Amino acid sequence: MTETPTAVAAGDATIAVQLERRRRTAAEQWQLGDQVVLIGAGDRIPVPGRGDRTYPFRAHSEYLYLTDRERPGGVLAFDPHDGWVDFVAPVTRDERLWEGAAADEPEAVPVAELAAWLEQRKGRPVACLGAAVPEVVSAAQLEADLRYGLNHVRRQKDPVELARMRAAERATRAGFAAIAPLIEPGRSERELQIELEAAFFTGGADFLAFDTIVGSGPNSAVLHFPPTSRRLAAGELILIDAGAEYRGYASDITRTYPASGRFTPEQQELYAIVAAASVRATEYCTAGTEWRDVHRTAALVIAEGLVELGLLRGDPESLVERGAQALFFPHGVGTWSASASATPARFCAGESRRRTSSRAYASTCRCCPATSSRSSRGSTSCRRSWTMPTSAIDTVMPSTGSAPRPCSASAASASRTTS
Repeated sequence: MTETPTAVAAGDATIAVQLERRRRTAAEQWQLGDQVVLIGAGDRIPVPGRGDRTYPFRAHSEYLYLTDRERPGGVLAFDPHDGWVDFVAPVTRDERLWEGAAADEPEAVPVAELAAWLEQRKGRPVACLGAAVPEVVSAAQLEADLRYGLNHVRRQKDPVELARMRAAERATRAGFAAIAPLIEPGRSERELQIELEAAFFTGGADFLAFDTIVGSGPNSAVLHFPPTSRRLAAGELILIDAGAEYRGYASDITRTYPASGRFTPEQQELYAIVAAASVRATEYCTAGTEWRDVHRTAALVIAEGLVELGLLRGDPESLVERGAQALFFPHGVGTWSASASATPARFCAGESRRRTSSRAYASTCRCCPATSSRSSRGSTSCRRSWTMPTSAIDTVMPSTGSAPRPCSASAASASRTTS
């Protein structure tokens, strides 16, 4: 049985057409014989000590990619001999009363029938993708191989995905455009967070891509600093790393601003190095280029600039080989374009996930493909007269002395898997 999901227009393509294509392409990529595949949506997670409250539910990105459904408890099953079956937890009366849940989809099969479906296929190898399926033992190597194949399929974005990514971009750009004029001494990190997130939602977002990061002064040297009541002071820098999400697809922008509206000469020198690294790395983002080479390009520009400033000594190429620039550049150069704001565990053979963020996003994270050594987060500050900001290199920044203006080209869009 193959489900035909309700069509939702997206440009010239509908989600129904794209779901059929995604499933067909995944099946062709897997080339299964007698194996069975289960893709779980996941379940609600209770908030400890808060009664019946749960964290906001986010379906696993692999399930979302193949069903376009944000509902807990579901399992999408695939038998190469019989096709796809969509098992869904029926909507309860309480869900309709308290949450306004929509009615059951006529094409879906109650998840209670999954046990009988599996019993009919007893003895055949099973791989579980997405969230774990209770009481089902997944064949580890088969699971890894199928996830690798699905990740390959997900890397090519279809019209529905591109439309959602652009919507996330627009909302994120609107947020940063709204926040830039508000940055001034006396405002708190929390105030800026509130205005930024409000502009995201006003601009069309339906979720945050990840928890907003706002750090001022010494806090700007912490990679994932949560906003506080600390107020900006004249001459300080403020780092904002945030993004909007739309229908599971996220945007991620990082910006470093001068609180007083203009950089000091020393701040400007370092800012210009980051801007040059971003531009050079972006120029390398062409078909056929390996991601590790894009990262290394940015790392080399950073090393060259730090040598010129006297913060590092030696040959830039040699410094990058030894990972010396990681003292100031301890993360990767960008984010995978996929579902969520972090990276799938295996986009490429032999790649390991080094970092995860809130949704990703399938995917997505600023994982560092380089083999350079890594310093502790406590080592990211400069010994000179000010604290060195660890602004992300996945941001395009102007090299003028005035405060930067956000631009859509600098956003790193990703689909959630957090693809």
